[in-house]
Amino acid sequence: MSAQNKSSRELMAWLWNGYLRPHTPLILLAFVFMLIEGSTVGGISYMMQPMFDEIFVQGNSGALVWVSLTFFAIFSLRGISGVVQKVILSRISQASAAHLRMDLLNRLIRQDTSFHQNHPPGFLIQRVQTDVGSISHVWQVIITGAGKDLISLIVLLGVAVSVDLVWTLLMLVGIPLLLLPLAYAQRYVRRKASLARDLGATLATRLDEVFHGIVPIKLNNLEKYQVDRFGGHMDNFVRSEVRASLGTASMTGLIDIMAGVGFMGVLLYGGSEIISGEKSVGQFMSFFTAIGLAFDPMRRLASVSGTWQVAAAALERLKELLDAPILLLAPPNPVAAPEGRPGITLDKVSLSYGDAQVLRSLTLKVEPGQTTALVGASGAGKSTVFNLLTRLVDPQQGDVRIGDVAVDQMDLPDLRGLFSVVTQEALLFDETLRENILLGRTDVSDERLQDVLDAAHVSDFLPKLENGLETQVGPRGSALSGGQRQRVVIARALLRDTPILLLDEATSALDAQSEKVVQQALDRLSGGRTTIVIAHRLSTIRNADKIVVMERGQAVDEGSHEELLERGGIYSDLYRLQFQDGMAVVDMKGAAAVTENAPELAGAQRSWLTRVMRRLMG
Repeated sequence: MSAQNKSSRELMAWLWNGYLRPHTPLILLAFVFMLIEGSTVGGISYMMQPMFDEIFVQGNSGALVWVSLTFFAIFSLRGISGVVQKVILSRISQASAAHLRMDLLNRLIRQDTSFHQNHPPGFLIQRVQTDVGSISHVWQVIITGAGKDLISLIVLLGVAVSVDLVWTLLMLVGIPLLLLPLAYAQRYVRRKASLARDLGATLATRLDEVFHGIVPIKLNNLEKYQVDRFGGHMDNFVRSEVRASLGTASMTGLIDIMAGVGFMGVLLYGGSEIISGEKSVGQFMSFFTAIGLAFDPMRRLASVSGTWQVAAAALERLKELLDAPILLLAPPNPVAAPEGRPGITLDKVSLSYGDAQVLRSLTLKVEPGQTTALVGASGAGKSTVFNLLTRLVDPQQGDVRIGDVAVDQMDLPDLRGLFSVVTQEALLFDETLRENILLGRTDVSDERLQDVLDAAHVSDFLPKLENGLETQVGPRGSALSGGQRQRVVIARALLRDTPILLLDEATSALDAQSEKVVQQALDRLSGGRTTIVIAHRLSTIRNADKIVVMERGQAVDEGSHEELLERGGIYSDLYRLQFQDGMAVVDMKGAAAVTENAPELAGAQRSWLTRVMRRLMG
């Protein structure tokens, strides 16, 4: 047995055991009505003989009534049973597809960040929506083929055999000649359908990038470039779909060719028997009708094979996603999360992404209830520290602890329940403003919500929104300004009321006025909490209890703002560079002085820039 057939059997078994078996009672009920509907076509072909022999040839008027009533009963039964089984199959198809989509989302949402970096959103959307949707249709087609069409074929062949066995064998003489071409066509369809699924995922990814980057596309006049790029992928997708359709259609075409050969043989052989009077016209019409009706289910059964190959290509990819291991798991016997406002310790932590080493034996201590700032160039490893604390990634070496408990010894919901995170992205969902703050919580009183809105300065702009808290914020919060989105995220963090706060460039993308309001909200939020701040704008961290300077994945210096300025080094260079860019000059004690722009200042600025670049770039 070929590897492909084995794979198909495994996929079918997985599909049945995981998603169709729970619907066994409904499937059996559908099969009963399929049996009824499939049998009616045999009744139609069987009734051709008395209709022709007794009514049309012999002119028996007494048979006219019972033959007509029999045909009416057969067609009525066929119609009712067809409606019932289609509704049942539709329910099975939609319910099982919904089950698979929920399983996929539940699995994908628990994967780590490296998985999602390798599988872009468009790719995953294509899998969850399009691939599952195509499979749900296929399930209905396959069940119908295995039920109604197979039953119809058996009944119709039974009628044909009852008329004349030799005629039936002549009709089916071409079947052995089709086995090899059909097997080749199946493999061809599987390959092309698999390619089409991959190209469909690429198209979805491109669309996701285009619509999320619509503003940069417009500002850079990239409309034509993006359309042409998408058109190239679309051309490849169309070619693959057409070739897969060619393979599927060729299967039914081969059946039609076989039917032509069979009918020719029957007419040549059976025609002489009718002329000689050995067979009646009614017998021939009954046989002809049975075989004619039989080729419709035969064509559909042949197309089921091609349809299954298309579904199998999608199923393989879905199963790969469901079988992909989840690397970040809670321990079998998790330790309770620390209580109160715990400190944070990183001890000789090293982390690499492939060949790129991000952290090099980093040692860092954050005191309970204090604010610690991380500064350094982009790529120094600051954001990676946040990812380690929340277990979005695990280190290859070293120990990360919250209080006295290692992060990998805690249950993931308990660990992440210790943190509130505010970043510069301020991600909001396409829901109401209220839902973006509550995030599904139902235990928040109106008084508590109002306190949070006031503390985060959301109340300042709330009256300007037409529907207040019920305002839809749009995709990713696009209906709000950057400062408004940031205040909503801060309100969300205040409501969580966690002991640890992580701030990642929370005000870097804001104008001066918005930054002032947001900074006031952040000051309220961080009060009394263990807080870690990432900032490039050094003016926002002057009051931090401790500032840690990071360079190339290591902590190279730490101290208060004044201590770091006195010692010199990277922090001092960065600080002087920022505050000499314009008219503000800061002395070693951090006191600001105002001076006029002068030629000497430009030279000093170049000197500080040279020192900074030499330290950061090695």
